[in-house]
Amino acid sequence: MSTAAPPPSPSPSTSPSTSTSSRPQAVLFDLDDTLWPIGPVIARAELTLHAWLGQHAPKVAQRFSIEQLREYRMALLRSRPELAIDLSAVRRAGLLAAFAEAGEDSVHVEAAMRHFLAARNAVVLYEDVLPGLLRLKQKLRLGTISNGNGDLAAIGLDQHFEVSLAACHVGHGKPDPAIFLAACAALGVAPRHAVYVGDDLQLDVVGAQRAGLRAVWLNRHGGDAHLAAGVVPDAICASFDEVRRWIERQLEE
Repeated sequence: MSTAAPPPSPSPSTSPSTSTSSRPQAVLFDLDDTLWPIGPVIARAELTLHAWLGQHAPKVAQRFSIEQLREYRMALLRSRPELAIDLSAVRRAGLLAAFAEAGEDSVHVEAAMRHFLAARNAVVLYEDVLPGLLRLKQKLRLGTISNGNGDLAAIGLDQHFEVSLAACHVGHGKPDPAIFLAACAALGVAPRHAVYVGDDLQLDVVGAQRAGLRAVWLNRHGGDAHLAAGVVPDAICASFDEVRRWIERQLEE
């Protein structure tokens, strides 16, 4: 069953927002580290991209290591923070700058992006995700909100969601309430009738609650980071199965 948060976090039945919210009609999900682990995927994608560069843009591969390309992107973000809502734009701009510095023909940048994104979307779902989605979609409208660049169609999950919003397309990223409100509007449900599920306390839980949604913290690795952060999720769950059971209990109330 879903775990009740230790004090000062409330159990689902006593959470401030739950007590004033009504029966859920929709559930929205984060993607990376909620439906699948992303760290190993990005690491593999960057390895395969660097190998591709070695074949097709050798000057770049020789001039920059994977870590140096990463630092290049971080420096770019510091100088152009407006790019933060579009991770593909950040990576593309970083590659363009690296190609220019290495004296490589930038004609290969788009092919490099396609190669990276194909590897970035080669995710492996957590084992409990697909069975849970199949059960929830029988009872509720489902959608996703992400600050990342995961492609649900490429991954093969798009058929499970009515709405999928990415920060780069909306123009606002989590935790800005605007992207949560846009998702609710696209689904045709009021925020109080929606639940958001994610792994990040600030981006997912605080952002959703500020927009008027209930928020479930999917805390697969345990810990009590919410206490130090002063964040009070509506529920804390250690697995997707626990999320599903908590949501089903809300439907019964």
